[in-house]
Amino acid sequence: MAGTLLYDIVESPAHPDIGALCRRLGVQRIAFTSQRKALGQIKRQPPDLLVADFFYGYGNNYAGANVSNLDVLLRSLQRFAPDARVVVLAERGEAQHVGKLAALFTLHAVITLPADDSELAAALDQGLSTLRGT
Repeated sequence: MAGTLLYDIVESPAHPDIGALCRRLGVQRIAFTSQRKALGQIKRQPPDLLVADFFYGYGNNYAGANVSNLDVLLRSLQRFAPDARVVVLAERGEAQHVGKLAALFTLHAVITLPADDSELAAALDQGLSTLRGT
């Protein structure tokens, strides 16, 4: 889809390199190494797709107000890019907690890491299809 913008927020060493996949799908990818940087950009240039690592907020890591590391980012996305499709990447030990995040925010896909290219391609391709309305 021409003009489709994907934010790829890489916060884990397990996060797969999706650069080649995005090029193959014709998606413009902007990679961020922190959510803080992505938050600043969301207001200026809202993405169509977002791929981000999930970390559950055990104990008081997130002051009890948030389920995970993604809550603040996804709240901003709701405001500035409400139609964006969100793909969450979760390591096997964290995946059981993603449902708590999904109860608060619409997630397009959840992929358990390590993931292969076909899983990632299917999630992104389906996200592109829903953006097109097909």
